[in-house]
Amino acid sequence: MNLVITFSSCIIPVIILFIVIYGLKRNVDVYDEFIEGAKDGMKTVVAIVPTLIGLMVAVGILRTSGFLDFLSKMLGEFTHYIGFPSELVPLAVVRLFSSSAATGLSLDIFKEYGTDSYLGLVASIMMGCTETVFYTMSVYFMAAKVKKTRWTLAGALIATLAGIAASVVIAKAII
Repeated sequence: MNLVITFSSCIIPVIILFIVIYGLKRNVDVYDEFIEGAKDGMKTVVAIVPTLIGLMVAVGILRTSGFLDFLSKMLGEFTHYIGFPSELVPLAVVRLFSSSAATGLSLDIFKEYGTDSYLGLVASIMMGCTETVFYTMSVYFMAAKVKKTRWTLAGALIATLAGIAASVVIAKAII
């Protein structure tokens, strides 16, 4: 185990050193290239900030307005039949938009039901098995100037549903 810990703490500096040495061998001004890359990164950050602010505001409105609780109660009967706890519906919805807001909801679930409870296990596994679909699509497609997303949304939502289903199945197997 100590070997893995040592390796993991050394891998990033080794990669950076390899990049610098490789650039120097190719007669590339590594520092200037780094600065140009940082400038491009800052341009990307400035371009995606409005999208990020819009997503954060939307998630805040959903969370504080009580809409997520309403949605949880409405879908509770349906989710009960398919084996998905209605208490986790808000987490599944918010996870599509914001990882940090979903983390906050997960902490609320942990406080109310416990981390080792069935709901806590499903929430934990769901956080690892799903992605912030709308955040990722909006940020990366805007940065790359992608206009036609084709089947991306459908594929991402199917993958998210598979992750949610996997979290329920795995948590049931653990308990």
